[in-house]
Amino acid sequence: MSGLQCLASENIWFDKHSYDEAEKRFYEGVNGPSTQQQQVKTALQQAKGRQQKRQHRNSSSHAGGDQELVSRMKSLELENQTLHKVVENMRAAMQKLESRVAVLEKSPATAAVPCAKAAPVKAAPVKQVENGDDDDDIDLFGSDEEDDEAARLKQERLDAYAAKKSKKPALIAKSSILLDVKPWDDETDMAKLEECVRSVQMDGLLWGASKLVPVGYGIKKLQINCVVEDDKVGTDILEEEITKFEDFIQSVDVAAFNKI
Repeated sequence: MSGLQCLASENIWFDKHSYDEAEKRFYEGVNGPSTQQQQVKTALQQAKGRQQKRQHRNSSSHAGGDQELVSRMKSLELENQTLHKVVENMRAAMQKLESRVAVLEKSPATAAVPCAKAAPVKAAPVKQVENGDDDDDIDLFGSDEEDDEAARLKQERLDAYAAKKSKKPALIAKSSILLDVKPWDDETDMAKLEECVRSVQMDGLLWGASKLVPVGYGIKKLQINCVVEDDKVGTDILEEEITKFEDFIQSVDVAAFNKI
């Protein structure tokens, strides 16, 4: 047999993977599994643990959701019960109101019956005046003496009232006036100006306090107060009398006017 024939009949190299697998199993049996297989095994265990955790979480979440739904359903049931109670109370109140209205509607008709049955009021009998001597005793117009007496009493009362009223003092209307008296310039003698103003005297006029108020540029005005009786003294007359002193006074103005 030649060498080619020997190689053709030999099948060792064609089944090499079988021999490699057998050798691998032999060494694994001696030394234990390879590191690659250990890694694959640990990875599978980890994946299995993760899957179990996910399933646990999903189951817990489903359980929590179920509990929430149960609690909400219970609260809705309680609300429904309270609403039913409220509706029942409202129905009872409406029935009471309807019954009261019905009673009130019937009561006016029943009250009108005794009023209709009431006996008519009898008119008081009129006494007839007998004709006779009594007609002569009645004085329809009265006597002149009684009229004179009544007039006299009325006049006495009027006189007494007038005398009483005349004794009361009559109220006099008064006013408080504040005047601004302005000079011509700063050289005007203000003391002489005030003396001229106070020299104005009238029935019902009373001068009061005064002061000098600066206006500007060294000029001062006289501000003087007075009390007047409204029926006797007016502001127009007062200003006219004061402005007669033309040498000292330029103008007079009413700064304030108050009733007393």
